[in-house]
Amino acid sequence: MKYNFDEKIDRHGSSCIKFDFAKERGHSPNELSFWVADMDFCTASEILDALHERINHGIFGYTDPDTKYFETVAKWIFEHHSYEINPEWISVTPGVVFSIGVAIEAFTQKGESVLIQPPVYYPFSWTTKQANRKIVENPLIWKENRYEIDFEDFEKKIESENVRLFLLCNPHNPGGRSWTKDELSKMAEICQKHGVLVFSDEIHEDFVWGNKKHVPFASISKETEKICITATSPSKSFNIAGLQISNNIISDKNLKEKWQRAMDMFGYSQPNVLGLTACQAAYTHGEVWLNEVRAYIEKNLQFASDFIQTNIPKAIAPVPEATYLLWIDFKKLGLSDKELNRRITEGAGLWLDAGRIFGKSGKNFQRINVATSRAYLTEGLERLAKEFQK
Repeated sequence: MKYNFDEKIDRHGSSCIKFDFAKERGHSPNELSFWVADMDFCTASEILDALHERINHGIFGYTDPDTKYFETVAKWIFEHHSYEINPEWISVTPGVVFSIGVAIEAFTQKGESVLIQPPVYYPFSWTTKQANRKIVENPLIWKENRYEIDFEDFEKKIESENVRLFLLCNPHNPGGRSWTKDELSKMAEICQKHGVLVFSDEIHEDFVWGNKKHVPFASISKETEKICITATSPSKSFNIAGLQISNNIISDKNLKEKWQRAMDMFGYSQPNVLGLTACQAAYTHGEVWLNEVRAYIEKNLQFASDFIQTNIPKAIAPVPEATYLLWIDFKKLGLSDKELNRRITEGAGLWLDAGRIFGKSGKNFQRINVATSRAYLTEGLERLAKEFQK
């Protein structure tokens, strides 16, 4: 392999939120950190080379993405996810969470309903709440250690609550589902029937495992494409979240005009110049790095799942279909959610993401990020096992 992902890079003192802000977030600096979804791996050397070249130019004035940038993004999406788009459909923002806010502002009014499927990435709910929109929940069903969609409830909630916008997490975070074409088609049919727009967060699209394949929601049909805003980003795939770049695909002209008006209201125009540079380098030269990091992470996921099954048999940690996040079900341990969290933080000395932050159905679950060195992951899992073997 070209890259060494066993190398432990000390991130302390780099102002990263994963390690340097434990006290501010109510945790001990002595806890091993596995919460926020970024990686402990140095990004691809090709990206670093492109950034150094841009930095050496020495001027960082207002910069717009050019035609080549948009064509590069479109080519990546087509070659990796079989979805052909017009480069002119792409709108650049600093991140997917920012894009969620733009979508809510552009396509709903205060007091109108936005549908989410908890347990789900927590900015879905708090961004909606901060925008003074009504949160409508279509809870996922935990069945045989994987999530399924309650389609009957999905349509019922859309009808009864007059839902205007649906926030879809595809692939799903934290549950790790890679939604099938059939599942996406059923949701698309219902949304088209009731005039619901769909914002599809597809930031984890490059981390789908085994024989699964990521299916972009907008690729289902031309009709589906017209009601969808697809949010993508190289930030998860190449560990460049701090460079703040997201590419949003909107094929419908009227929707894109409304989107742009909301962007103008937020005062956002020219993107981060280094984000543009990194994205273009990643999608042009980063394939080898991505393939190697995917292989390393997939082995980490299997290792962590097997370790938990062997050493904490009452905990359930299936290998996810997508993402580098393991979603652990601790319900069979018979602990309250509060006690579970206390034993993980104070007893095991670990900083994970407590399941409850993803919605009330996430109680007694924990999310652990395995995109780290095998040695660090092993140390964290051994602490976890030691605590629950008492």
